Amino acid sequence: MRIRVVSSKEEINSLGTGEKIIHLAFRPSNKDIFALVQSCPNVKAIHIPSSYIKTISHSTKMFLEMQGVALLEGDVWGHRKDINEYSEIKPEVFERMQELKSQGMEESSILDRLARETRLSKDLLKFLIKEKGKKK
Repeated sequence: MRIRVVSSKEEINSLGTGEKIIHLAFRPSNKDIFALVQSCPNVKAIHIPSSYIKTISHSTKMFLEMQGVALLEGDVWGHRKDINEYSEIKPEVFERMQELKSQGMEESSILDRLARETRLSKDLLKFLIKEKGKKK
């Protein structure tokens, strides 16, 4: 699975309509988020660093909820935008998720373990578990 990393407002208009998960590496305004949802009608989640997510207005959160877009807190560690505009979630993460689930672990324990092992945010991992469940 790929996460499109967007580092400036100017990139929003160049996004393709097929983007599913987008990480905003800048502090977005309400207008930026509205433009993003308009540019990417198939977006399922917007991933924003912890320091920026606190500045998202209640009305924008409600708008995203109404659009069915999840707002996720976290960062993409070790990603270099100059090399690739996408951050990749390796299939091994999903395999490990399934392995832990088959061992009978509770979702909260799986999230804790995978967050430590992968350095992905718990919000993103929870979203991935939910999405994986929908595809079955």
